[in-house]
Amino acid sequence: MKNLKQIIIIFVIAGVLGAFFYLDLGQHLSLEYIKEQQASFSQFYSENTLLAIGAFTAVYIVSTALSLPGAALLTLLGGALFGLLVGTILVSFASTIGATLAFLVSRLLLRDWVQNKFGSYLKSFNDGVQKDGHFYLFTLRLIPAIPFFVINLVMGLTPMKTITFYGVSQLGMLAGTIVFVNAGTQLAQLDSLSGILSPKIIFSFVLLGVFPFIARKLVGFYKGRRVMNKFKKPESFDYNMVVIGGGSAGLVTSYIGAATKGKVALIEKHKMGGDCLNTGCVPSKALIRSAKFMADVKKCQKLGFKSAHVDFNFADVMERVQRVIRTIEPHDSIERYTSLGVDCHTGKAKIISPYEVSVNGKVLTTRNIVVGTGAHPSIPTIDGIQNVEHYTSDTIWNIREQPKNMLVLGGGPVGSELTQAFARLGSKVTQVQRNKRLIPKEDPEVSQMVLESFQNDGINVLVGHTPKRFFKRDGKDFLECENNGKSVEVEFDTLLIALGRKANTTGFGLEELGVELTSQKTIKVDEYMKTNIPNIYACGDVAGPYQFTHTAAHQAWYCAVNSMLNPFYGFKVDYSTVPWSTFTDPEVARSGLNELEAKEQGIPYDVTTYGIDDLDRAIADEAAHGIVKVLTVPGKDKIIGVTIAGLHAGDIISEYVAAMKNGFGMNKILGTIHIYPTLAESNKYAAGNWKKNNVTEKALAWGERINRWRRTYV
Repeated sequence: MKNLKQIIIIFVIAGVLGAFFYLDLGQHLSLEYIKEQQASFSQFYSENTLLAIGAFTAVYIVSTALSLPGAALLTLLGGALFGLLVGTILVSFASTIGATLAFLVSRLLLRDWVQNKFGSYLKSFNDGVQKDGHFYLFTLRLIPAIPFFVINLVMGLTPMKTITFYGVSQLGMLAGTIVFVNAGTQLAQLDSLSGILSPKIIFSFVLLGVFPFIARKLVGFYKGRRVMNKFKKPESFDYNMVVIGGGSAGLVTSYIGAATKGKVALIEKHKMGGDCLNTGCVPSKALIRSAKFMADVKKCQKLGFKSAHVDFNFADVMERVQRVIRTIEPHDSIERYTSLGVDCHTGKAKIISPYEVSVNGKVLTTRNIVVGTGAHPSIPTIDGIQNVEHYTSDTIWNIREQPKNMLVLGGGPVGSELTQAFARLGSKVTQVQRNKRLIPKEDPEVSQMVLESFQNDGINVLVGHTPKRFFKRDGKDFLECENNGKSVEVEFDTLLIALGRKANTTGFGLEELGVELTSQKTIKVDEYMKTNIPNIYACGDVAGPYQFTHTAAHQAWYCAVNSMLNPFYGFKVDYSTVPWSTFTDPEVARSGLNELEAKEQGIPYDVTTYGIDDLDRAIADEAAHGIVKVLTVPGKDKIIGVTIAGLHAGDIISEYVAAMKNGFGMNKILGTIHIYPTLAESNKYAAGNWKKNNVTEKALAWGERINRWRRTYV
């Protein structure tokens, strides 16, 4: 049905345009012709008022809808025939209706094709239009230097609502309409259109076009001042910036603030380094390394050894984890950051006002506040859980006795990493995941690779199982789950909950100040990392949308720099190439879109894969399993997403992140020399596969002809 409509519209447009040019109707749309016929037009109008109004309106609408030349001249004619008031009304509505029809035609004929072909490029533009499209459109309508028909066609390709387009267009074109209609009332004195649009008038229109953006800035400034006026501003400040939270976000913010010669205070209530150093990234990777050694021992025959045995004490392994933390600890210590010029305070912070933060009974005054308070493990509301002792990713590091029968709730990155680590160290582990796949944000085949690896490690993985209740029987702990309508019981002696983390937003003054939160209960920040209070910023886990140490550090740069430049300038945070990795075996790393997300967003793509089982270095390392999966723009080498599953995937993916960030594609990766034998060669081989997939049969045929000719040429 849609295709039929498109065909009909194309034929109608082609017919009208054909008639316009074949009959040379454009000759009637000149200033000289209109001036010559002014008297005749006026007489016809006086004798046939309604007919003249209807004919003029219809011609104007058709002309605008089909983007025919002559809209400006028709506007002049409207002024000459109908006068300023009636002419303005007629032209205003006719031009807006015609523009809306052109908008709808563009949408019907071209939008799907454009969005399908260039959707990945237009995503940010579409998001901007949905958010601020009315501002952009209003501005464009006020600037006569931009052809109106171009605006109509381009806006038809965007997600802008038709009613919004109509309303903003009518209002935005009104000023220009009045100028031209008024000029039309003096048609006899006009010699050219340039007489209407003098440099002074064009400059005035440009100022009008810029006005919405200026107004928006002023409104934002006014709102900010209205918020800030509730609080008494100190005559002077102790600090340029007070940072709350000594994790990755807070540390990087403090460092950058001090490096730019600002006076910075950092407040941490517990341990410097935050979750990453003390309970997250560092201890988990230390544990995974020990577990990897045990896995290597178990596959000793593949490495050429008849047998191997490791005598170890679980408590010693956990003590090693603490030793690693202590070794890294000085990097994030009070002593180090004090030497960098940061005033470090240990204690609980309380934000009294946007200018004041108290700690240990002392009030610090500051121009800006940056909140980097992190997050804490989420505990589900499952019947009976309050009667069961449990661990989280924060507390599991205190354990010294090896779990015999461990239950892990959660199949995301944290739950999966710890599941495999404890299993490889000899614990019997059952992992329960509500979703039907492990690490469900990744592509299905990648999830399957991880699942098979877990099963090979002897892990009892229960996907698609919904926890219902905890209970005791004969002094033992059980979890009852539901799977496809059937009840499944799981016995355990140690429970680890890994079901995500919640932002730390309470208990230090945000509620009292009215700082807004998102639906996910993270602090709501704009593209500059600023909250609804102009001088309070947030970054890291407490702000989202990612909960990675490296994204916290990334956001911290914007917080530090933007708070220092506030209110004069700011940089918008860039999430376009955020990478992450799940440190299971196989390791899973990703940046950009995967196939699952591309399908959900309707973004066209080509897929290129390379099996790491074919890679020489992987074979030598007995790690010949995994995949490199690259998504590119159809017919081009531009990379829109990469997923790698395999040994050291988190290291290998950096080449793709650099490529996407700097705008080079698969051809450049193919032309880059990679050391042999390394795992990084997998990137080059993936690029080689892309090249083979994108060589056309026609090109190959020509190559064959040329080579045949060269063999016979003497």
